[in-house]
Amino acid sequence: MTTAQNYRRMVNAGNRIVVGLQRLGVAFGPMQLLTVPGRRTGVPRTFPIAVLPIDGERYIVQAYPKAAWVANVRAAGEVTLTRGRRSSAARLAELPVEERRPVLRKLVETSPPSVGKRFVTTGLADEPTPEGVAAAAGRIAVFRVERA
Repeated sequence: MTTAQNYRRMVNAGNRIVVGLQRLGVAFGPMQLLTVPGRRTGVPRTFPIAVLPIDGERYIVQAYPKAAWVANVRAAGEVTLTRGRRSSAARLAELPVEERRPVLRKLVETSPPSVGKRFVTTGLADEPTPEGVAAAAGRIAVFRVERA
């Protein structure tokens, strides 16, 4: 098993804990629950996700290759975001690659070093630096959170 697979397994276990705590009404950090209909079944799927404030906007950034929520959001457009016991409908607008670069650069510049490293560990970027992650913008989906 590769390092990325081990990391993903560990994250999946942590995600179950985050979902459980959020459903109990415990909100922490930038984490929210994103609920979106499955693109094939239409059954609602829920994923813990970080909603990140950057330059006065809110963004959701893909941290793992082939993340199911990305494909589901692309198919649905509208989602429900839940923080603690408060839910709201939102539209996620995917940014074109060129618009992703400054958002990704700013994210890595203003976050702990582990954020840049995560993109390398998961295989989305070659370097954990702001420029290295920005250069990988074609492989990293970035969505702006808008009102539904």
